Amino acid sequence: MIEIEGRTLAEVWKEAVARHGSNALLACPADAERAYHPQGYEVTYAEAGKYIEQVAGAFREAGYGHGHRIVLDMENRPEHFLIKLALNGIGISCVPVNPDLRPAEIAYIFDDSTPMLAIVSATREAAFREALAESTHSFAHVLMDDLAGGLPDAACPPPATHPADGATEASLLYTSGTTGRPKGCMLSHEYELMVGQWYVTRGGLLTFREGEERLYNPLPAFHINSLIVSFLGMMLTGNCQIQPARFSRSAWWRDICETRASIIHYLGIVAPVLMDTPVSPHEKQHNVRFGVGAGIEPTLHGAFEERFGFPLIEVWGMTEMCRIFADCEEPRHIDTRAIGRTGPGLEARVVDENDEEVPHGTPGELTVRYSEEEPRKGACSGYLNQPQATEDAWRGGWFHTGDTVTKDETGMVFFVDRKKNIIRRSGENISAAEVEACLLGHEAVGQAAVLAVADDVRDEEVFACVVPGVGASPGGDLAQELFEHCFERVAHYKAPGWLLFVDDLPVTGTQKVSKHLIFGDDEDPTKLDDVFDFRERKRR
Repeated sequence: MIEIEGRTLAEVWKEAVARHGSNALLACPADAERAYHPQGYEVTYAEAGKYIEQVAGAFREAGYGHGHRIVLDMENRPEHFLIKLALNGIGISCVPVNPDLRPAEIAYIFDDSTPMLAIVSATREAAFREALAESTHSFAHVLMDDLAGGLPDAACPPPATHPADGATEASLLYTSGTTGRPKGCMLSHEYELMVGQWYVTRGGLLTFREGEERLYNPLPAFHINSLIVSFLGMMLTGNCQIQPARFSRSAWWRDICETRASIIHYLGIVAPVLMDTPVSPHEKQHNVRFGVGAGIEPTLHGAFEERFGFPLIEVWGMTEMCRIFADCEEPRHIDTRAIGRTGPGLEARVVDENDEEVPHGTPGELTVRYSEEEPRKGACSGYLNQPQATEDAWRGGWFHTGDTVTKDETGMVFFVDRKKNIIRRSGENISAAEVEACLLGHEAVGQAAVLAVADDVRDEEVFACVVPGVGASPGGDLAQELFEHCFERVAHYKAPGWLLFVDDLPVTGTQKVSKHLIFGDDEDPTKLDDVFDFRERKRR
């Protein structure tokens, strides 16, 4: 495998091309309904290298360079990955955009990150312009297909005069927070390379053969899983990443067979969906060696492996500290929520609310670090424009993940729940506070509390409890009006799937809502007679 110590992404990429020039680097399956590459796509390391050199040269000539940020709004196009490497090669940081966000949400990212330029696919241009109109930060954009035709000149020279190094920002990824607004995680060249290296060196069942793997990853290109974890893992080992537009139940096995995938990435939602499909000839004709993902229900884990013939390896990671845990050694704990063991380079403590370590088997917050001497090695550089939030997360020399876990005497960590005010729906992290703020923006809402409820298909769903404002009449008309209010202002998956009107909300002495007291321990709020179900309305 290529060495990464003290090197930049550009240096490692050049060695990858020299070593693996004729190997496939990126592919996407054929899809006649997709706006790009309907016949499919595949590019070798050598072919990608030429494209990357051309793109980097064009940006350099137009005055862009070290210290600039450029937005990438290109959906899951394979060029997304190549353009990122080109920009990183001249010291530019990439800011990927989630295409499911509403204009106001994207405008916030523009205002916070102050990019110099945006590269936009043609299918995203109208939405991009809407977001730009709501932003206070003005900047130019260029269509991805027009890159060869010339770029607008940079509005100002690169702020950094020295060459990029390991500490240079390579990506700015926005992740959900607990205060309503997402935080921009600054990821350096060193961090991204360490993430890829860590992923492909876990061993056990999670073993990668150099130059022989084809990894099918249906997760979005704006997410660390696809953009950095798997893609850089593939690059470091001379392998290929297959990038579909999104997860498709109907195309899953056909794509995997036709693209000759040997590894797949999954989310918890994939297992029940695939288990619920009729038996297909393709499901027995694949060459998949193993799957990597998170969130599969223990009751489905063994049944999935028996039906489809390969192991699913549960992992844990996060944008801020993506040195993953992985339950990849036999015997695995597939009837539990085990996520892997601690070890050198990924130390973990389970602590209570006072940051005191709890006994083995006792639930507490997962805190992690690289080592006592270098706690932040292999972690993101911090949150953009939020130094206090960065230090709060690292209090005591440990990164506080916000996840509740237990740990046994062997160091095995078991996921329990999310401590943070986050709802995990179909792989998307949703800030409850953000949805609450949206509801409170409606004049008919006096108070609002948003929480997660279990969902058989999507893991969790958004459940909103609303106290009507003075003069407002609770009922079906208002419920629909509130749903539409949210659906128009936040991404479709963030809108309430369930909505319930309540007389009041329980609060603490400091007037914070005690969400755990809204319903009884054994009460299922989705079964209440007066709850409104909008789940089928939550579509793109």
